[in-house]
Amino acid sequence: MTGVLAAYLYSRKEIKYSMLAKRLQIVIVLIPVVVGLIAAGGWWFAIVVALFAGIAAWEYWRIFKHGGYTPSLTILMSGAVSLVLTRHLFAFAGSDIVLTVFLFAAIGYHVIAYEHGHLCAGCDFAITIAGMIYLGWLASYFVSLRNLPDGLWWLMTVLPASWFADSGAYLVGSHFGRHKFSPLISPKKTWEGYVGGIVISIAATALLTQLWHLRSPMVTPLRGSVLALCVSSLSPMGDLGISLIKRQFGVKDTSKLLPGHGGILDRIDSLLWAVPIGYYVIGLLLS
Repeated sequence: MTGVLAAYLYSRKEIKYSMLAKRLQIVIVLIPVVVGLIAAGGWWFAIVVALFAGIAAWEYWRIFKHGGYTPSLTILMSGAVSLVLTRHLFAFAGSDIVLTVFLFAAIGYHVIAYEHGHLCAGCDFAITIAGMIYLGWLASYFVSLRNLPDGLWWLMTVLPASWFADSGAYLVGSHFGRHKFSPLISPKKTWEGYVGGIVISIAATALLTQLWHLRSPMVTPLRGSVLALCVSSLSPMGDLGISLIKRQFGVKDTSKLLPGHGGILDRIDSLLWAVPIGYYVIGLLLS
């Protein structure tokens, strides 16, 4: 019996290290690609953000399809992509027209779907517009933040602030976590990890912005610390929001596109909060 238990624990450890190795391989590949795209900015960056928003919309659609609903994949993906590209072309000016057109298209599509026997078309309509706006509108702030003066350095502050918080919460929570942060949605998250992530994010971002300040006088350690405080305090809700949807339908990952990481939506769920928060906090800091 002892031998069987030892073999089981060993196999579990092997699986854990194998998953960790896959995660590290993906990270090693993605980091220089992401940094390069942020540095390039312009259309290259906008197109990749739009692509990610479209893939995230597809993953969102898969979750609800798995749950028995039939939102419009075409409207979800094309709406999310259009919102991002419109933001790049016209800033906020053209978004109202795009939203209006896709809202009309969504209700029209689902009215027709109901006439053809889709009796949950009302819920499908709500799922379609919620996903399109949530993913497309929030993802558009990646473009808005990058297009700010010194946007390269601001975006390279906001994104790491979120990553530092996520990593810090995992490290602190796994060693010292005792009190559950969200026991029903994400049982592994703890208040100790949450607070530890905030502290680590503030400290690490302050150090990082000390370097960025050499290239951009507007990006200072004090502003970086304020950004980290706001981002690390609020962006975990983005993770919990997508986890809520996955939990309801018994889905572990939004897809298997990134081995060891899940899907695109699994990777950007917190960033969909972090980037808009960063955008508006930066506006206040510079006003």
